[in-house]
Parts: sequence; C-alpha cells; structure tokens
Amino acid sequence: MKKIVFLIHDLMGGGAEKVLVNMVNNLDPKQYDITVATLFDEGVYKESLAPHIHYKAFMKNSFNGNKYIFRCFSPEFWYQKVFGKEKFDIVVSYLEGTCARVAAGCKNAKKIAWIHSRQSLEKYAECFKSKAEADKLYSSFDKVVFVAQSLKDYFSEICPAFKNGEVVYNVNETDDIINLSKEDVEEKEIFSDDVPVISFLGKITENKGVARLVNIHARLKSEGIPHRFMLLGDGEEKEKAQKALEEKGAADDFIFLGFQSNPYKYVAKSDMFVCASFSEGFSTATTEALLLGVPVVVTDCSGMKEMLGDNEYGIITENNEDALYEGIKKFLTDKKLLSDYKAKAAERGKEFSKQKRMAEIEKFLEQF
Repeated sequence: MKKIVFLIHDLMGGGAEKVLVNMVNNLDPKQYDITVATLFDEGVYKESLAPHIHYKAFMKNSFNGNKYIFRCFSPEFWYQKVFGKEKFDIVVSYLEGTCARVAAGCKNAKKIAWIHSRQSLEKYAECFKSKAEADKLYSSFDKVVFVAQSLKDYFSEICPAFKNGEVVYNVNETDDIINLSKEDVEEKEIFSDDVPVISFLGKITENKGVARLVNIHARLKSEGIPHRFMLLGDGEEKEKAQKALEEKGAADDFIFLGFQSNPYKYVAKSDMFVCASFSEGFSTATTEALLLGVPVVVTDCSGMKEMLGDNEYGIITENNEDALYEGIKKFLTDKKLLSDYKAKAAERGKEFSKQKRMAEIEKFLEQF
C-alpha cells in the first residue's frame, strides 16, 4: 500500500479544493493510504472527506502576507515543520506557489507538483525568493501535472522542467452531481416566470470576473432584454459587486445565493451557465454544467477549447467584457440556438464520467 500525502493551502470552496476531495475519496483505499494536509485549517470541504482519509492542518487560520513568511526560510525547514518525522511514499503539492515550495523540501519520497491555473511570470514566482528558485524547486519534482494541455503548453515556455510534465484531467463526482441536481429548490421564485436564468458557480473574486457580469447585467437591462443572474458562491468581491449594482440601479434580478452545499439543483434549473474568468486551469464548474446539460458561455481561458472544441459544445468568447456580453446576448435572443447548445452540452457531459477520469489517475500514480 502506497502512503500518499496531498498538500493544499486550505479546503475553502474553490475548484481545486473540490476536485482534490473528489479524487482522494475515490482512490482505492486498498492500494493507497491517503492524507490530506492543509497549511491552514479552514474550509467547507473538510466535512466532505471520506472517513478513511487522514486529515492534518499545520496552522489554524490563514493570515495576510503568509506567503512572505513561508518565503523567509528554506523549503526543508518548512517541510519538517509541517510534517515532522512522518514518512510518505509520494508527496503531492496540489496547488502552485507556497504548497510547491514546502513540498519541494521533502528529500525521502517521490514528489509531484499539480498545476491548476495559468499565471503571469510575476505570479508564478511570488511565493519563491526568485524565479530562479521557483525553476530550481519545480525541477526537483519527479513529475509536474497539468489539468489541461493548454496549461502545459503555456508553462513550458516559463520553465524547462515543465516540458516533461503530464496532463491529468480533473475528477467530477458525476453520479452525485446528477442525483443532487434533482432536488427541489426553496427559492422557487427565481425560476417561476419566463425570465431566463444565468447561473454562475464559484468564488466571488476578482479573477472570476464578477465585475464583468455586473456591467453586462446593467447593459442588458438598459436594452430591455429579460434575464436574471444567479450567483452561487461567496468571496471578497461580493460587497463591491453589490455596491456597483446599487450605483448602476441594476440590483434587481442579480441574485447572490452564497455558498451552497448543493449548487447543482440551481445550476440544473438555469437556462445557461457563464464562466467570466480572466484565467482558469480546467474549469470544474463548467464541466459540471455540461454534466447537467446546461448550455455554457465562457471566456477563452486555459482548457476551454479542450472542453468545448471550436464552439462545438459551448460558446467561447474572447477574454474581454464586450465579447462575453455578445455571447450571453446571443443565447438570450436566440431560443433555437440555446436549445441546440443544450443538446450539445448533454452530449459533451458524458465525456467527464468519474470512472473514466479515476482510471486515468490511478494509472498515472502506478508509475511511482
């Protein structure tokens, strides 16, 4: 039995955190003794870990500027602080940055770094003392994993070590998602009239492009195009978005439902799903919408063309507000187009079965 630890910043409500829980819960417990370790003991997904998964946290709460503290001492220092004398066969940094720097300090196990999102050169190096240190430490990993081919292609230009990386797609709890989507919602008024509902699922952060949605909502309202935005998630940009809506006189039909333990019952009932992100790795929320047969309109981020083809299974717009506005408007004003993409979404969703993805992941881990 291989003893594996997956290190992640925390288990808050983000896509990478959710995918990690999906993956470890479905790895064969007869083959793997699994620990999920967090730098900070925070997050809604802690409760979702299967009973056989070991969990440990280094610190109780996150704090501003923590990346600078972790940058001050050597990776070996921090690895020992986090894990002590505990031994593992495989150590996985499941997020970029600080987690990778800590995991790189391991000297007695196979090491894997998992890359989830496209980053600027500045962002890539910010949790390290320099780009040279980032390159050196990432090169010390036995394998670097990317959640999309386009992500690997991008990072291969940043660090030579990434050229030998491997693409491993994310895992979705497909059966659970479909079953949960059938539950009733209490907020029936959201879906009670003929107003098309546009769903968003994710953290309400600057990178997720919620400010774009606020502006697009105001434009659509000014043109008299019926629609309703429904946001499922929380985050630091929520209050700013609410204030902007009030200032624009556009607070009506822009609904914040907060974090939901079962967002799928809402997404499944929506008319379309939107991803407005500036950057993604391989959007978990978008794959979930496809699984539910919901038409998607997304910005051109890493992984979207792998997922949707050349607008074959969903609309991919240029990564700017005007293009996204046009994509959403196209769905809102062409019912036949929306219906056609609903069928295409359901067709594409079949490619993201849990069984297929887990077989690929276990085959990947067998090499270590």
